[in-house]
Amino acid sequence: MESIKDIYTIGFGPSSSHTMGPQKAAEEFKKKYPHAELYKVILYGSLAATGKGHFTDQALYKVLGARKTTVEWKPEEYLPLHPNGMEFVAYFNKEELGRWKVFSVGGGTIRDEKNFYARENDIYDMSTMQELLAFCDNTGRAFWEIVDIYEDSSIWDYLETVWKAMKDAIFNGLNNEGVLPGPLRIARKAASYNMKANNIGSILGGIGVAFSYALAVAEENATGNTVVTAPTCGSAGVLPAVLLFLKHTYQISDTRIVRAIATAGLIGNIIKTNASISGAEVGCQGEIGTACAMASGAAAQILGGSPAQVEYAAEMGMEHHLGLTCDPIGGFVQIPCIERNAIAAARSLDCASYALLSDGKHRISFDQVVETMGQTGRDMQAQYRETSLGGLAREWKGYKLI
Repeated sequence: MESIKDIYTIGFGPSSSHTMGPQKAAEEFKKKYPHAELYKVILYGSLAATGKGHFTDQALYKVLGARKTTVEWKPEEYLPLHPNGMEFVAYFNKEELGRWKVFSVGGGTIRDEKNFYARENDIYDMSTMQELLAFCDNTGRAFWEIVDIYEDSSIWDYLETVWKAMKDAIFNGLNNEGVLPGPLRIARKAASYNMKANNIGSILGGIGVAFSYALAVAEENATGNTVVTAPTCGSAGVLPAVLLFLKHTYQISDTRIVRAIATAGLIGNIIKTNASISGAEVGCQGEIGTACAMASGAAAQILGGSPAQVEYAAEMGMEHHLGLTCDPIGGFVQIPCIERNAIAAARSLDCASYALLSDGKHRISFDQVVETMGQTGRDMQAQYRETSLGGLAREWKGYKLI
Protein backbone atom coordinates (compact mmCIF):
# COMPACT_ATOMS: atom_id res chain seq x y z
CA MET A 1 0.00 0.00 0.00
CA GLU A 2 1.03 3.60 -0.58
CA SER A 3 1.59 6.16 2.17
CA ILE A 4 -1.48 7.23 4.10
CA LYS A 5 -0.51 10.78 3.13
CA ASP A 6 -2.34 10.04 -0.13
CA ILE A 7 -5.56 9.49 1.83
CA TYR A 8 -5.30 12.92 3.46
CA THR A 9 -4.87 15.75 0.96
CA ILE A 10 -5.39 19.34 2.05
CA GLY A 11 -6.98 21.39 -0.72
CA PHE A 12 -10.01 23.14 -2.10
CA GLY A 13 -13.44 21.52 -2.52
CA PRO A 14 -15.94 20.63 -3.65
CA SER A 15 -14.62 17.38 -5.14
CA SER A 16 -11.31 15.60 -4.82
CA SER A 17 -11.89 13.63 -8.03
CA HIS A 18 -13.51 16.45 -10.03
CA THR A 19 -11.57 19.43 -8.67
CA MET A 20 -8.32 18.38 -6.98
CA GLY A 21 -7.49 15.64 -9.49
CA PRO A 22 -8.02 17.70 -12.66
CA GLN A 23 -6.18 20.64 -11.11
CA LYS A 24 -3.22 18.41 -10.26
CA ALA A 25 -3.27 16.95 -13.78
CA ALA A 26 -3.38 20.45 -15.30
CA GLU A 27 -0.35 21.48 -13.24
CA GLU A 28 1.64 18.47 -14.47
CA PHE A 29 0.62 19.04 -18.09
CA LYS A 30 1.51 22.72 -17.92
CA LYS A 31 4.99 21.80 -16.67
CA LYS A 32 5.44 19.63 -19.76
CA TYR A 33 4.26 22.35 -22.15
CA PRO A 34 4.75 25.70 -20.38
CA HIS A 35 5.03 27.66 -23.63
CA ALA A 36 1.80 26.45 -25.19
CA GLU A 37 -0.40 29.19 -26.64
CA LEU A 38 -3.59 27.16 -26.26
CA TYR A 39 -4.75 24.23 -24.16
CA LYS A 40 -7.70 21.96 -24.83
CA VAL A 41 -9.08 19.67 -22.15
CA ILE A 42 -11.60 16.97 -23.05
CA LEU A 43 -13.59 15.62 -20.10
CA TYR A 44 -15.19 12.19 -20.37
CA GLY A 45 -17.79 10.20 -18.47
CA SER A 46 -18.49 11.28 -14.91
CA LEU A 47 -16.07 14.21 -15.12
CA ALA A 48 -18.15 15.65 -17.94
CA ALA A 49 -21.55 14.65 -16.52
CA THR A 50 -21.10 16.45 -13.18
CA GLY A 51 -18.07 18.61 -13.89
CA LYS A 52 -19.89 21.93 -14.03
CA GLY A 53 -21.58 21.42 -10.68
CA HIS A 54 -18.26 20.24 -9.26
CA PHE A 55 -16.42 23.32 -10.68
CA THR A 56 -14.06 21.18 -12.77
CA ASP A 57 -13.75 23.80 -15.50
CA GLN A 58 -12.97 26.48 -12.93
CA ALA A 59 -10.19 24.32 -11.47
CA LEU A 60 -8.69 23.90 -14.94
CA TYR A 61 -8.95 27.61 -15.76
CA LYS A 62 -7.21 28.45 -12.50
CA VAL A 63 -4.11 26.54 -13.62
CA LEU A 64 -4.10 26.87 -17.41
CA GLY A 65 -5.78 30.25 -17.79
CA ALA A 66 -9.38 30.85 -18.84
CA ARG A 67 -8.46 32.82 -21.97
CA LYS A 68 -6.18 30.15 -23.39
CA THR A 69 -8.12 27.04 -22.37
CA THR A 70 -11.01 25.29 -24.09
CA VAL A 71 -12.97 22.63 -22.22
CA GLU A 72 -14.98 20.02 -24.11
CA TRP A 73 -17.62 17.92 -22.36
CA LYS A 74 -18.28 14.31 -23.44
CA PRO A 75 -20.49 12.79 -20.70
CA GLU A 76 -21.66 9.86 -22.80
CA GLU A 77 -18.17 8.78 -23.83
CA TYR A 78 -16.00 6.81 -21.43
CA LEU A 79 -12.29 6.14 -21.68
CA PRO A 80 -11.03 2.70 -20.68
CA LEU A 81 -9.68 2.11 -17.16
CA HIS A 82 -11.81 4.63 -15.19
CA PRO A 83 -15.02 6.73 -15.51
CA ASN A 84 -13.13 9.93 -14.62
CA GLY A 85 -11.06 10.29 -17.77
CA MET A 86 -9.63 13.43 -19.33
CA GLU A 87 -7.34 14.31 -22.20
CA PHE A 88 -5.08 17.35 -22.35
CA VAL A 89 -3.84 18.79 -25.65
CA ALA A 90 -1.27 21.60 -26.03
CA TYR A 91 -0.90 23.81 -29.13
CA PHE A 92 1.60 26.36 -30.41
CA ASN A 93 1.06 28.25 -33.67
CA LYS A 94 -1.97 26.02 -34.22
CA GLU A 95 0.27 22.95 -34.22
CA GLU A 96 -0.16 20.23 -31.65
CA LEU A 97 2.72 19.99 -29.18
CA GLY A 98 1.47 16.95 -27.31
CA ARG A 99 -1.44 15.28 -25.58
CA TRP A 100 -1.96 13.28 -22.41
CA LYS A 101 -4.73 10.97 -21.21
CA VAL A 102 -5.07 10.82 -17.44
CA PHE A 103 -7.61 9.58 -14.90
CA SER A 104 -8.78 11.04 -11.59
CA VAL A 105 -9.24 7.91 -9.49
CA GLY A 106 -10.48 9.42 -6.21
CA GLY A 107 -9.13 11.41 -3.31
CA GLY A 108 -7.24 13.72 -5.66
CA THR A 109 -5.02 10.90 -6.96
CA ILE A 110 -4.30 10.86 -10.69
CA ARG A 111 -2.92 8.05 -12.87
CA ASP A 112 -2.21 7.94 -16.57
CA GLU A 113 -2.36 4.98 -18.92
CA LYS A 114 1.27 4.04 -18.30
CA ASN A 115 1.13 3.89 -14.51
CA PHE A 116 -2.53 3.10 -13.90
CA TYR A 117 -1.82 -0.29 -12.32
CA ALA A 118 1.68 0.52 -11.09
CA ARG A 119 2.44 0.22 -7.41
CA GLU A 120 5.89 1.77 -7.46
CA ASN A 121 5.20 3.97 -4.43
CA ASP A 122 4.07 1.21 -2.09
CA ILE A 123 5.73 1.42 1.33
CA TYR A 124 3.63 -1.17 3.19
CA ASP A 125 4.14 -4.87 2.52
CA MET A 126 0.65 -5.51 3.87
CA SER A 127 -2.55 -4.62 2.02
CA THR A 128 -5.39 -6.37 3.87
CA MET A 129 -6.95 -6.03 7.29
CA GLN A 130 -6.24 -9.70 7.95
CA GLU A 131 -2.52 -9.03 7.54
CA LEU A 132 -2.67 -5.98 9.80
CA LEU A 133 -4.56 -7.89 12.49
CA ALA A 134 -2.07 -10.75 12.33
CA PHE A 135 0.78 -8.25 12.75
CA CYS A 136 -0.91 -6.68 15.77
CA ASP A 137 -1.62 -10.10 17.27
CA ASN A 138 1.96 -11.31 16.80
CA THR A 139 3.67 -8.15 18.02
CA GLY A 140 1.22 -6.75 20.55
CA ARG A 141 1.20 -3.45 18.68
CA ALA A 142 -1.75 -1.22 17.80
CA PHE A 143 -2.68 -0.17 14.27
CA TRP A 144 -1.19 3.29 14.62
CA GLU A 145 2.18 1.74 15.48
CA ILE A 146 2.21 0.06 12.07
CA VAL A 147 2.15 3.54 10.58
CA ASP A 148 5.04 4.52 12.82
CA ILE A 149 7.07 1.55 11.59
CA TYR A 150 6.46 1.85 7.84
CA GLU A 151 6.15 5.60 7.22
CA ASP A 152 9.06 8.02 7.41
CA SER A 153 9.54 10.32 10.37
CA SER A 154 7.66 13.19 8.73
CA ILE A 155 4.33 11.38 8.97
CA TRP A 156 3.47 12.65 12.45
CA ASP A 157 4.14 16.28 11.59
CA TYR A 158 2.03 15.80 8.49
CA LEU A 159 -0.86 14.24 10.43
CA GLU A 160 -0.70 17.07 12.96
CA THR A 161 -1.06 19.49 10.03
CA VAL A 162 -4.01 17.41 8.80
CA TRP A 163 -5.65 17.58 12.22
CA LYS A 164 -5.21 21.34 12.36
CA ALA A 165 -6.72 21.71 8.87
CA MET A 166 -9.67 19.54 9.91
CA LYS A 167 -10.32 21.69 12.98
CA ASP A 168 -9.98 24.87 10.93
CA ALA A 169 -12.58 23.59 8.46
CA ILE A 170 -15.01 22.92 11.32
CA PHE A 171 -14.36 26.35 12.88
CA ASN A 172 -14.78 28.15 9.57
CA GLY A 173 -17.91 26.21 8.74
CA LEU A 174 -19.49 27.03 12.09
CA ASN A 175 -18.76 30.72 11.59
CA ASN A 176 -19.95 31.02 8.00
CA GLU A 177 -23.62 31.48 7.24
CA GLY A 178 -25.66 32.24 4.14
CA VAL A 179 -26.49 30.25 1.02
CA LEU A 180 -24.27 27.74 -0.74
CA PRO A 181 -23.25 28.52 -4.34
CA GLY A 182 -25.36 27.22 -7.22
CA PRO A 183 -29.02 27.15 -8.24
CA LEU A 184 -30.18 24.79 -5.46
CA ARG A 185 -30.15 27.71 -2.98
CA ILE A 186 -29.23 25.52 0.01
CA ALA A 187 -28.84 27.47 3.24
CA ARG A 188 -25.93 26.65 5.51
CA LYS A 189 -27.12 24.81 8.64
CA ALA A 190 -23.97 24.11 10.67
CA ALA A 191 -24.08 27.27 12.80
CA SER A 192 -27.75 26.90 13.75
CA TYR A 193 -27.38 23.17 14.44
CA ASN A 194 -24.44 23.86 16.72
CA MET A 195 -26.25 26.58 18.64
CA LYS A 196 -29.40 24.48 19.09
CA ALA A 197 -27.43 21.38 20.09
CA ASN A 198 -25.45 23.24 22.73
CA ASN A 199 -28.67 24.61 24.21
CA ILE A 200 -30.53 21.29 24.25
CA GLY A 201 -28.14 19.20 26.35
CA SER A 202 -28.75 15.47 26.93
CA ILE A 203 -28.08 12.77 24.33
CA LEU A 204 -29.85 14.64 21.54
CA GLY A 205 -27.71 17.70 22.14
CA GLY A 206 -24.53 15.62 22.03
CA ILE A 207 -25.27 14.01 18.73
CA GLY A 208 -26.44 17.37 17.43
CA VAL A 209 -22.99 18.80 18.07
CA ALA A 210 -21.46 15.97 16.03
CA PHE A 211 -23.99 16.75 13.29
CA SER A 212 -22.96 20.41 13.29
CA TYR A 213 -19.26 19.60 12.98
CA ALA A 214 -19.87 17.33 9.98
CA LEU A 215 -22.17 19.89 8.37
CA ALA A 216 -19.59 22.62 8.91
CA VAL A 217 -16.92 20.77 6.93
CA ALA A 218 -19.32 19.56 4.22
CA GLU A 219 -20.62 23.11 3.73
CA GLU A 220 -17.09 24.49 3.55
CA ASN A 221 -16.39 21.87 0.90
CA ALA A 222 -19.52 22.73 -1.07
CA THR A 223 -18.38 26.35 -1.10
CA GLY A 224 -15.00 25.39 -2.53
CA ASN A 225 -13.07 26.25 0.62
CA THR A 226 -10.18 24.33 2.22
CA VAL A 227 -10.88 20.82 3.53
CA VAL A 228 -8.98 17.57 4.02
CA THR A 229 -9.88 14.55 1.92
CA ALA A 230 -10.86 11.73 4.28
CA PRO A 231 -10.80 9.93 1.97
CA THR A 232 -12.52 12.36 -0.49
CA CYS A 233 -13.82 15.92 -0.44
CA GLY A 234 -17.43 14.76 -0.66
CA SER A 235 -16.98 12.74 2.54
CA ALA A 236 -14.56 15.12 4.26
CA GLY A 237 -16.86 15.96 7.17
CA VAL A 238 -17.25 12.53 8.76
CA LEU A 239 -13.86 11.86 10.37
CA PRO A 240 -13.19 15.42 11.65
CA ALA A 241 -16.65 15.56 13.22
CA VAL A 242 -16.17 12.29 15.10
CA LEU A 243 -12.67 13.18 16.24
CA LEU A 244 -13.53 16.66 17.54
CA PHE A 245 -16.72 15.37 19.19
CA LEU A 246 -14.75 12.70 21.08
CA LYS A 247 -11.97 15.14 21.96
CA HIS A 248 -14.39 17.57 23.58
CA THR A 249 -16.56 14.89 25.19
CA TYR A 250 -13.77 12.84 26.77
CA GLN A 251 -10.91 15.39 26.90
CA ILE A 252 -8.81 13.34 24.49
CA SER A 253 -5.27 14.60 23.87
CA ASP A 254 -4.20 15.70 20.41
CA THR A 255 -1.55 12.98 20.45
CA ARG A 256 -4.20 10.27 20.70
CA ILE A 257 -6.32 12.01 18.08
CA VAL A 258 -3.42 12.03 15.62
CA ARG A 259 -2.80 8.34 16.29
CA ALA A 260 -6.47 7.69 15.51
CA ILE A 261 -6.06 9.62 12.24
CA ALA A 262 -3.18 7.26 11.41
CA THR A 263 -5.36 4.21 12.06
CA ALA A 264 -8.18 5.70 9.99
CA GLY A 265 -5.67 6.25 7.20
CA LEU A 266 -4.77 2.56 7.18
CA ILE A 267 -8.45 1.64 6.94
CA GLY A 268 -9.00 4.02 4.04
CA ASN A 269 -5.83 2.78 2.37
CA ILE A 270 -7.01 -0.84 2.44
CA ILE A 271 -10.27 0.15 0.75
CA LYS A 272 -8.52 2.31 -1.84
CA THR A 273 -6.07 -0.52 -2.63
CA ASN A 274 -8.53 -3.40 -2.82
CA ALA A 275 -11.71 -1.68 -4.06
CA SER A 276 -12.13 2.07 -4.68
CA ILE A 277 -12.87 5.39 -2.99
CA SER A 278 -14.17 6.94 -6.21
CA GLY A 279 -17.88 7.74 -6.38
CA ALA A 280 -17.65 7.62 -10.17
CA GLU A 281 -16.36 4.07 -9.98
CA VAL A 282 -18.33 2.46 -7.11
CA GLY A 283 -20.93 5.00 -5.99
CA CYS A 284 -21.12 6.82 -2.68
CA GLN A 285 -20.43 3.61 -0.76
CA GLY A 286 -16.80 4.19 -1.74
CA GLU A 287 -16.82 7.72 -0.35
CA ILE A 288 -19.22 8.02 2.60
CA GLY A 289 -18.93 4.28 3.31
CA THR A 290 -15.16 4.51 3.50
CA ALA A 291 -15.30 7.68 5.59
CA CYS A 292 -17.67 5.95 8.02
CA ALA A 293 -15.39 2.91 8.24
CA MET A 294 -12.39 5.17 8.91
CA ALA A 295 -14.20 7.19 11.58
CA SER A 296 -15.70 4.07 13.20
CA GLY A 297 -12.29 2.43 13.56
CA ALA A 298 -10.71 5.66 14.79
CA ALA A 299 -13.45 6.13 17.40
CA ALA A 300 -13.13 2.55 18.62
CA GLN A 301 -9.38 3.01 19.12
CA ILE A 302 -9.81 6.33 20.95
CA LEU A 303 -12.34 4.73 23.29
CA GLY A 304 -9.96 1.92 24.23
CA GLY A 305 -10.88 -0.77 21.73
CA SER A 306 -8.61 -3.67 20.85
CA PRO A 307 -7.41 -4.15 17.26
CA ALA A 308 -10.18 -6.73 16.80
CA GLN A 309 -12.79 -4.24 17.99
CA VAL A 310 -11.35 -1.52 15.75
CA GLU A 311 -11.65 -3.91 12.79
CA TYR A 312 -15.23 -4.79 13.76
CA ALA A 313 -16.23 -1.12 14.00
CA ALA A 314 -14.68 -0.38 10.60
CA GLU A 315 -16.39 -3.44 9.09
CA MET A 316 -19.80 -2.23 10.26
CA GLY A 317 -19.13 1.29 9.03
CA MET A 318 -18.64 -0.04 5.51
CA GLU A 319 -21.13 -2.92 5.61
CA HIS A 320 -24.08 -0.68 6.40
CA HIS A 321 -23.35 1.59 3.46
CA LEU A 322 -23.17 -1.18 0.87
CA GLY A 323 -25.03 -0.21 -2.30
CA LEU A 324 -25.15 3.51 -1.51
CA THR A 325 -25.51 5.38 -4.79
CA CYS A 326 -23.84 8.63 -5.85
CA ASP A 327 -26.59 10.81 -7.34
CA PRO A 328 -25.82 14.48 -6.57
CA ILE A 329 -28.61 16.78 -7.67
CA GLY A 330 -27.43 19.04 -10.48
CA GLY A 331 -23.90 17.71 -10.08
CA PHE A 332 -23.41 19.82 -6.94
CA VAL A 333 -21.81 18.29 -3.85
CA GLN A 334 -24.80 19.39 -1.75
CA ILE A 335 -27.87 17.14 -1.94
CA PRO A 336 -27.68 14.45 -0.59
CA CYS A 337 -23.94 14.77 0.09
CA ILE A 338 -23.96 17.26 2.97
CA GLU A 339 -26.56 15.45 5.08
CA ARG A 340 -24.82 12.14 4.44
CA ASN A 341 -21.71 13.46 6.19
CA ALA A 342 -23.70 14.25 9.31
CA ILE A 343 -25.59 10.95 9.38
CA ALA A 344 -22.40 8.95 8.72
CA ALA A 345 -20.66 10.71 11.62
CA ALA A 346 -23.42 9.61 13.98
CA ARG A 347 -23.35 6.10 12.54
CA SER A 348 -19.60 5.95 13.11
CA LEU A 349 -20.12 6.57 16.82
CA ASP A 350 -22.81 3.87 16.85
CA CYS A 351 -20.51 1.37 15.13
CA ALA A 352 -17.71 2.07 17.61
CA SER A 353 -20.08 1.68 20.56
CA TYR A 354 -21.48 -1.57 19.21
CA ALA A 355 -18.00 -3.01 18.63
CA LEU A 356 -16.79 -1.99 22.08
CA LEU A 357 -19.70 -3.85 23.70
CA SER A 358 -18.60 -7.01 21.86
CA ASP A 359 -15.49 -9.15 22.15
CA GLY A 360 -14.54 -8.22 18.59
CA LYS A 361 -15.61 -11.57 17.13
CA HIS A 362 -17.98 -11.60 14.15
CA ARG A 363 -18.69 -13.66 11.04
CA ILE A 364 -18.07 -11.29 8.15
CA SER A 365 -14.59 -9.76 8.00
CA PHE A 366 -13.67 -6.24 6.97
CA ASP A 367 -11.79 -7.59 3.95
CA GLN A 368 -14.89 -9.49 2.79
CA VAL A 369 -17.01 -6.36 3.04
CA VAL A 370 -14.44 -4.35 1.07
CA GLU A 371 -14.43 -7.00 -1.67
CA THR A 372 -18.23 -6.95 -1.69
CA MET A 373 -18.28 -3.17 -1.94
CA GLY A 374 -15.97 -3.22 -4.93
CA GLN A 375 -18.05 -5.84 -6.70
CA THR A 376 -21.30 -4.03 -5.88
CA GLY A 377 -19.86 -0.83 -7.33
CA ARG A 378 -18.83 -2.54 -10.53
CA ASP A 379 -22.32 -4.03 -10.86
CA MET A 380 -24.00 -0.67 -10.25
CA GLN A 381 -25.48 1.03 -13.31
CA ALA A 382 -23.63 4.13 -14.48
CA GLN A 383 -26.49 6.52 -13.68
CA TYR A 384 -25.96 5.78 -9.98
CA ARG A 385 -22.23 6.47 -10.06
CA GLU A 386 -21.73 10.25 -9.97
CA THR A 387 -23.34 11.08 -13.29
CA SER A 388 -26.46 12.82 -11.91
CA LEU A 389 -28.56 10.82 -14.38
CA GLY A 390 -30.43 8.65 -11.90
CA GLY A 391 -31.80 8.48 -8.37
CA LEU A 392 -32.45 11.77 -6.60
CA ALA A 393 -30.73 13.71 -9.35
CA ARG A 394 -33.32 12.50 -11.85
CA GLU A 395 -36.41 12.69 -9.68
CA TRP A 396 -36.06 16.19 -8.23
CA LYS A 397 -37.28 18.82 -10.69
CA GLY A 398 -36.94 21.98 -8.66
CA TYR A 399 -34.07 23.42 -10.65
CA LYS A 400 -32.72 23.79 -14.16
CA LEU A 401 -29.66 21.83 -15.18
CA ILE A 402 -26.60 23.97 -15.81
